[in-house]
Amino acid sequence: METKVKDLTVEELRSLISDAVRAAMDDYIEDILALSSDDYLKSVEEARSDYKEGRVKYFEEIFDV
Repeated sequence: METKVKDLTVEELRSLISDAVRAAMDDYIEDILALSSDDYLKSVEEARSDYKEGRVKYFEEIFDV
């Protein structure tokens, strides 16, 4: 049976919304902290360069899938 919004109590809906907003805010804060780190930005630049130059390993190679 499919649950519908009308089947939720107000408190359940409030909790779902609150959890979703909290998770989104945590993600934004994490992004802001990461993007303000020179080391993080340098690692992203290096990773992009490695990818362009073909210095990568694929999931299948690492895990023998």
